[in-house]
Amino acid sequence: MTNPNFDSLATGDVVAEREFTLTRDTLVRYAGASGDFNPIHYRDDVATSVGLPGVLAHGMLTMGAAGSVATDWLGAAGSVVDYQSRFTRPVPVDAEAGAAVTVTATVGALDAEARTARIDLKVVFDGATVLGKSQMVVAFA
Repeated sequence: MTNPNFDSLATGDVVAEREFTLTRDTLVRYAGASGDFNPIHYRDDVATSVGLPGVLAHGMLTMGAAGSVATDWLGAAGSVVDYQSRFTRPVPVDAEAGAAVTVTATVGALDAEARTARIDLKVVFDGATVLGKSQMVVAFA
C-alpha cells in the first residue's frame, strides 16, 4: 500500500515486509547515537566470556529497525500512539556476514471508533522470533 487508508484495512492484512541486515558498522553507529557502549555489542572476546555466542545487536536497535517497517508503510497517513515489544532472543551479528532480520507487519486489530489499527510485527532472525508480542498501535486522521 502506498497511501494506507484506515477504511481499506482488514484484520490479517500483511501491510509491509522487509529484510534488513545489521552489521558491525551498524552497531558502532548505534552505540554512538545511543551512548550504549557495552562491549558485548562490539567485542567477541567479552561477549563469549559472559556466555554469549558472540557480539549481539542492541535490543533497542533491533526494535527500532523493526518498527521502521511499519512507520515507513504508514508514512504521513497517521501517527504511532503505542509501540512495545518483548526481547525474546538475542541477534548475534557476524563480523563478516552481519545478521539478516526479516520483519512482517500485519494488521492484528482494528478499532473503527478510535480509527486505530494494531500492527503486529513478526521479527525473525535465523528462523527464530527475536521480538515477541511486538505491536504498534497507529491512529489515522
